[in-house]
Amino acid sequence: MGFNCGIVGLPNVGKSTLFNALTATASAQAANYPFCTIEPNVGRVAVPDPRLSALAEIGKSQKILPTSLEFVDIAGLVRGASKGEGLGNQFLANIREVDAIIHVLRCFEDDDVTHVEGGVDPVRDAEIIETELMLADLDSLEKRIVALQKKARGNDREAAAQVALMEPLIATLREGRPARTAVPAGDEAAAARLQLMTTKPVLYVCNVEEASAATGNRHSEAVRARAEAEGAAVVIVSAAIEAEVSQLDAEERTEFLEGLGLSDSGLDRVIAAGYALLGLRTYFTVGPKETRAWTITDGTKAPQAAAVIHNDFERGFIACETVAYDDYIQYKGEAGAKEAGRMRVEGREYVVQDGDVLLFRFNV
Repeated sequence: MGFNCGIVGLPNVGKSTLFNALTATASAQAANYPFCTIEPNVGRVAVPDPRLSALAEIGKSQKILPTSLEFVDIAGLVRGASKGEGLGNQFLANIREVDAIIHVLRCFEDDDVTHVEGGVDPVRDAEIIETELMLADLDSLEKRIVALQKKARGNDREAAAQVALMEPLIATLREGRPARTAVPAGDEAAAARLQLMTTKPVLYVCNVEEASAATGNRHSEAVRARAEAEGAAVVIVSAAIEAEVSQLDAEERTEFLEGLGLSDSGLDRVIAAGYALLGLRTYFTVGPKETRAWTITDGTKAPQAAAVIHNDFERGFIACETVAYDDYIQYKGEAGAKEAGRMRVEGREYVVQDGDVLLFRFNV
């Protein structure tokens, strides 16, 4: 089950530096000129989860296997990308393929790093990118709807349903609002199949200078105000600091962050926020061989959660022994939870909860 977040933004805002730090590699070239990232770079990163070590200690596990999330570093967009400016068309296609958008905004002043718009204004930058995505979405829908309307007039029910979904989206985009604001409840899956960029969830990442990493600055506050109005989330990071942190071992990392007044890294917050942005949840399996985290979407039922491990688990699903994380910790494992009456046997209709420790019973 793959989930990914595309990292977007104008050139020179720190996207590739952030991506390099996320993946702790130099696979994405970070350079002070537009379009230095010519192909989208993809990296899978572990999702930090302190629950894993606590479970592994109780389970006396030999290994810990976290779940992961994929990040795609997409080259910088510029004003006019929807009309092919810069390398627009190629990279708009890359954005269509991701599940969520992490929008990196430059919130630092530095005369040595050029800005394609001539000065630092992250709200303006956010509006430029969103406008280009809306224009591209509008163009895509307007091209498709003509043929569908013709089919609908010929009593094609499927085409009529598509038209009914697309017409309000087109009207919304023409008004200068993203398509996500016009998707009716219950039609999210159908809208997702249209592959519109402005229906994807957005996380704003404010890239600030080192001195503002713990508190943010006036630029990040302006972004936060915009995000609150949209119902979007914001994470403040200093990509330059994160690039340093990614090269340190665990002990040095903690000491370094504490010296800056930070309790955790910005990257950890970006990963966690990206995970939440996609509506993902984690369940665990614990044993002497390994403690492992598994990713599911919110609302997943037990048989489908079992399929994440192996399709045979879903096909032959009988039941799952379930212990909530807090109970597993409090009662020191499966045996203690069972003795305390905190282990449950759940069937096919059980919706797996975040943090559940599961043991599947199946027969194939």
